[in-house]
Amino acid sequence: MGNGTLHSIHVHPVKAFRGVSPREAAVEPWGLAGDRRWALIDDGGKVVTQREEPRLALAAAEPVAGGGVRLSAAGRAPLTVPVPAPGGTVPVTVFGTKVEAVPADAAAHAWCAGFLGADVRLVHLDDPATRRPVDPDHALPGETVSFADGYPLLVTTLASLDALNSLVAQGDHAQEGPLLMNRFRPSVVVAGTRPWAEDDWSGIAIGEVVFRVAKPCGRCVVTTTDQGTATRGVEPLRTLARHRRIGRSLVFGQNLVPRSTGTIRVGDPVRILA
Repeated sequence: MGNGTLHSIHVHPVKAFRGVSPREAAVEPWGLAGDRRWALIDDGGKVVTQREEPRLALAAAEPVAGGGVRLSAAGRAPLTVPVPAPGGTVPVTVFGTKVEAVPADAAAHAWCAGFLGADVRLVHLDDPATRRPVDPDHALPGETVSFADGYPLLVTTLASLDALNSLVAQGDHAQEGPLLMNRFRPSVVVAGTRPWAEDDWSGIAIGEVVFRVAKPCGRCVVTTTDQGTATRGVEPLRTLARHRRIGRSLVFGQNLVPRSTGTIRVGDPVRILA
């Protein structure tokens, strides 16, 4: 089945914001340390993503000591938001699931609302160990996830992106390519595999950390959003619909659930376990 190397790591402290690419990251049971522990909600408590607000691609979030986050965007003064005090949770809806989260301070709400020009608030997932289970159709007992779409991590491969870009170049919207990997918002990117090798994985190890491959990742309109400009096109969904349809899903990448914890580092060997 072949092996590979960990090419890059991507942590998104605030769901839907631009993140950071550290050289190493701790793996916790619910995902990379600090990944998607924060999210925006609308006035009804629903999580707001780039599906509804593509401009979120233009806001950046960096982790700070103690679990806080530094928000920044062009034309706005950066703001450091501390982890809110425990208690006082509010109900949040993320893809139909009800989760309790703790609101950030008033300054954070004002910054985010001012950036989007919408009534949004920033919330923090205080206890990822208990708040939100992984989709029971593809979970083992006790598995939980942060504010990620559905699973703790997402893995993609450079070879599959190259293959996808070759297909885009042959299509009716070739001018939209080549696409960058950041459209797919992965947690980890693997080099040194054959194209679409990840379709056959059921378990991998990155360094000494073991992961279960839960299911292929069905893609949405976010992938059509240029992460540098927040403009939308039709690719890669047009090409995925022609070449990468599995059931009702347009697939790129695989969802992962940690089976152990530890630290992963860029350059680590990636072993295919099954």
